[in-house]
Amino acid sequence: MKLKVIDEKLLVELEEVEEQKTAGGIYIPDTAKEKPQRGTVVAIGTDEDLKKVVKVGDKIVFGKYTGDEIEFEGKKYLIVKRDDILAIIG
Repeated sequence: MKLKVIDEKLLVELEEVEEQKTAGGIYIPDTAKEKPQRGTVVAIGTDEDLKKVVKVGDKIVFGKYTGDEIEFEGKKYLIVKRDDILAIIG
């Protein structure tokens, strides 16, 4: 099965958040961690202007409360709108 995004949207693979623990050695649970704000573009929607700006493989920064998180074939992805892209890392 293949996942295809449409219109002005991107499919972004979230950057792995490394395991965090406090100075006292207490591990911070996933529910208390901040959501990642960076990821790698896996697919681009059908908008031609968007394809001129962002390429598959680009690393992007997006807003903290952006997009819809989905899980597909065991990986976590985020579907992000064009307007929610803050920067391209490069």
